[in-house]
Order: sequence, then C-alpha cells, then structure tokens
Amino acid sequence: MPPRPNSHLLRHGRCSEPGRAYLITAVVHQRRHIFSEWSLGRLLVAELRRAHEEQRVNSIAWVIMPDHFHWLVQLEQHTLAQLIQATKSRSTLTINRALNRKGAFWQTGYHDQAIRDDEDLLPFARYIVANPLRAGLVEKIGDYPLWDACWL
Repeated sequence: MPPRPNSHLLRHGRCSEPGRAYLITAVVHQRRHIFSEWSLGRLLVAELRRAHEEQRVNSIAWVIMPDHFHWLVQLEQHTLAQLIQATKSRSTLTINRALNRKGAFWQTGYHDQAIRDDEDLLPFARYIVANPLRAGLVEKIGDYPLWDACWL
C-alpha cells in the first residue's frame, strides 16, 4: 500500500510525557465498519483494558465507533508510540483471528492531542462518549455498549 501523502505530518512534533493526558484516535483500514459487529468491538475493549491493567496507561474514557476509536488516557510507564503499537498489534491479531483473515486492520498512524496540564479532562471525556449520539447510532448513550469512562 503506498504511503498516504501527508502521513509524515502525523508524527511532526509528537512527544510522550509520563503523566500527561492524551486524546488518541485510530481508524480501521479503509474505514471499514468492522465494529458495527459489537462482538468484534469487545475484542478491542479487551485490549484497551489490558493496557490499563498492565499500567501502560490510566484509561480515562473511550468509545469504539464502527470504523475508529477515541481513547482518553494518561500515560504511565510507556511512550505513546509503544502504547499504540502494542494495542493496534494485539487487537489486529485477535480481530483478524476472529474474522479468519490476515492483513492490515488499522490505518497507518494515529492522531493524538496532548492535553494541557491545566485543562479539565471531563469535557474531553464527554465529547468522546457522546460520539454515538452525534453519529445517530443510538438515542441515549446507555444503549451503546462500546464506551466507558472512569467517572462511572
């Protein structure tokens, strides 16, 4: 697959600081709506929880949409690159196995936004968990199974 024209810009200025919060977005290869099948989304949920349990991050909030996910985290013992590499790699293996397929699962790269120390994380978390509502997938967030926030 040829590189995307501006993919090098995704890494420009990227840094990882332990203790800093980041809003991360990663997209499924070719924007396929894999996670419309909620059982496949649960496989990704397991990897997000695994990263939290292994103390790679403190997961604050996340939502898995049909073709991407948003994850608000505070970095712990690993860099942002290590976190995303491990999460995408493990979820690719698990989901491809469930689908009895091989090959690319995620688009190359990811988007991250470092949250300033003085910013309140609650508005970011609310934005994340409201994604299914804005996308018209459900009428109330409680009807959508692929999200969580530490305040619950």
